[in-house]
Amino acid sequence: MKTDEAVYRELYAELEGYERKGVDMLLDGYQASPLQIVTAYMAKEEGTYMRDYVMNPEGNIESLAFTNIHQYGQAEITP
Repeated sequence: MKTDEAVYRELYAELEGYERKGVDMLLDGYQASPLQIVTAYMAKEEGTYMRDYVMNPEGNIESLAFTNIHQYGQAEITP
């Protein structure tokens, strides 16, 4: 089983690759760097991030959005 550090390093390397290809990356609706996204993953306590890939007509990734889905789920269950 991979350590958290190994998972974060792999995620950072993956996101750097997207950044080099010009893919826009968003974190909760705001432009973000690979380091900002990985830092958010590392700092999450109860949050879970969902990836949303936006493809162009040629089938290439145009943008990648990370959304904290825990905050939306919490709003639904709060009385």
